[in-house]
Amino acid sequence: MEVFAGIDWGSATHAACAINASGQSIANFEIKHDEGGLGELIKRLRKLSAAEPLRIAIERPSGVLVDNLLQAGFVVVPVHPNVVKASRPRYRAAGGKCDRGDAYLLADLLRTDGHRFRALAPECDEIRALQALVRTRADLLAERIALGNQLRALLESFWPAPISLFGEIDSPISLAFLKRYPTPDSASRLGEKRLRGFLSAQGYTGHSSAATLLERLRAAACGKAGQAEAQAKGVLVNSLACILATLVAQLVALTARISREVAALPDGQILMSFPRTGRLNAAQILSELGSVRERYQSEAQLAAEAGVCPVTHQSGKSRGVVFRWACNHRLRPAITLWAHNSRRQCPWADAIYKRARARGARHPHPIRILARAWVRVLWRAWFSHTPYIAAKHYGAQHLQPA
Repeated sequence: MEVFAGIDWGSATHAACAINASGQSIANFEIKHDEGGLGELIKRLRKLSAAEPLRIAIERPSGVLVDNLLQAGFVVVPVHPNVVKASRPRYRAAGGKCDRGDAYLLADLLRTDGHRFRALAPECDEIRALQALVRTRADLLAERIALGNQLRALLESFWPAPISLFGEIDSPISLAFLKRYPTPDSASRLGEKRLRGFLSAQGYTGHSSAATLLERLRAAACGKAGQAEAQAKGVLVNSLACILATLVAQLVALTARISREVAALPDGQILMSFPRTGRLNAAQILSELGSVRERYQSEAQLAAEAGVCPVTHQSGKSRGVVFRWACNHRLRPAITLWAHNSRRQCPWADAIYKRARARGARHPHPIRILARAWVRVLWRAWFSHTPYIAAKHYGAQHLQPA
């Protein structure tokens, strides 16, 4: 008997449903999200289809639940939440929603439209590790920018002098200065000799002398905050500077770890062979590409996933080409950054960009056009396990400017 299963996952409990080939429910239950509950779920699912691996539809492609199902030998089929949302009117007119109902819906989608969904192929352990490192670094980088903006706004409210003293507010020397001198009063007794000693201890390599920096510090506007307010804001400046200093140091360590990890992978060597990818950008691209090459059946599918090709809407005489919003939003910036940097080394890439600009396109559009051209080359090299060789690139040779 052919059986189809669906699981509506949750943070505390999971609803599971199994149906037969005619759509009749043969099991409908809930389990807790703990070791005992997951063990019970696997045990009950195995009893439903002992002859062949059970196909299970679920709304997410990763997580503890998915890892346990894959390890148990089940075939996991991820279904996008938008598909589930669009399918609910097929089953109920009132627009209601319940976990067990969604579990049945997932199982029935697998029964009726299973040929439209691709089974999940788990990535290798090295790629999953690289993906965790790269994505967490990106999240921490966003936190660094947010905290830097918060620190800048705080200083502008009562003491803007340190903002432009060393260039970037979140640079190590700026943060060290703010931790030592968080208020105008604490910096009022700072002399040229003491500042010179501070710069030497921090390894300052700027072109401004201690006297110039001190003059710039004293010439800047200063707020008229009261003593209590200035002290309170000084405490906040010190707190933000300490947090940012720790975050910056951890980002440096993560970047070094990512560089080592991607250089040790065979696919990393392929990505790094392309012009101007570098280790970090190659790691960003590889972590989203993954190691399962069957995931992208063509270079057009990879381009769509990367968001570097438009979407066409056509009906009768009406036709429109619009920006692609649905894509991998981590892969697109990685691919377009590589395309942008490649212009500085590859004349053919720069020629593609300049032709698009000559047609009146704004900068982001020609970069996506160039990224689309690079995706064709990337897909071929990635599938053939071959590093990029500029001398064998047909497009590069024929688009080379005279």
